Amino acid sequence: MRISILTNFVLAIELPSLRISPLFRIAAIVLLYTAALSFNVVYIQSIGLGIGVFSGLFHVTLISQSIEIFFKILDALILMPWSLTNSVNLFLEHFCSTEVHAGLLLSSLLPIKPKRLTKGQKEQFVLTQELKSILVGLCLGDLYCRKFKGSVNPSLAFEQGILHEEYLLHLYELFKDFCPSSPKIRNRLPHPKTGKVHGSIYFGSYSLPCFKELFHMFYPQGQKVVPQNIGDLLAPLSLAYWICDDGCFCKTRRVVYLSTNSFTWAEVNILSCVLTTKFGLNCTINKQRDGFKIRISAKSITVLQSLLKDIMPPMMRYKIGL
Repeated sequence: MRISILTNFVLAIELPSLRISPLFRIAAIVLLYTAALSFNVVYIQSIGLGIGVFSGLFHVTLISQSIEIFFKILDALILMPWSLTNSVNLFLEHFCSTEVHAGLLLSSLLPIKPKRLTKGQKEQFVLTQELKSILVGLCLGDLYCRKFKGSVNPSLAFEQGILHEEYLLHLYELFKDFCPSSPKIRNRLPHPKTGKVHGSIYFGSYSLPCFKELFHMFYPQGQKVVPQNIGDLLAPLSLAYWICDDGCFCKTRRVVYLSTNSFTWAEVNILSCVLTTKFGLNCTINKQRDGFKIRISAKSITVLQSLLKDIMPPMMRYKIGL
């Protein structure tokens, strides 16, 4: 049973990133599941009388069955190359999870997207107004817009802690057409003080011309800033996803904090003024050791909830006290 679970895990995590024929994927799955079933036969024999069983004219023993399992797994690995280190780390962290991998396993058998696109293919991608509004909020939050060396078009990098896996998968559903592969899970280095390993889930987009406008607004000099026209850009949907990324609801005080520590005081002040003038929210700026944080007062929580409750992803509504 454990080998069967491990097989599911490896396939679910590694197959989406491969660039091989789906027929090879299916062959690898068949070989690995055959090996798992063969292991069950070995296990049953090992707890019995220790006597080999007869199958046709061949005498099957523990040794011959083990050799057969070895070759099946070896054949599967030849058809399906994968990273042993990443898979083992992920398996150790998520062995007890029952819902992480099923969807990814199914998606691994679907047609594979090309890793590289032609110039003509890239120009066909267009962002809807809804996705543009969402990206404005995400850029104020955790989204990273980047340009790879030698690329003229920017790409997007989405990442969340493993606790927010459902939210990250929600973002992937929104932007999957712009992405070459499905989300992956990884472990960072242990925390220097606590020693804990914090897992994260992430995915990246193609480098596309449709992201240029966003990149020039938020990264004019290569470092993230608050655009001067943020008042025109920030829609209710933008605010919803900004809070999803960087918001925190304080139950005792019934206030919402927005972590704007990476921005200057002038930029945070612009954001605070926009929230007040455009959405009618009572905001103050709290100085922190590592920057500044926006505080939306308890008097404005009902206004905020009324504005966002129908457009905010359900799994993140707790960030506005719902």
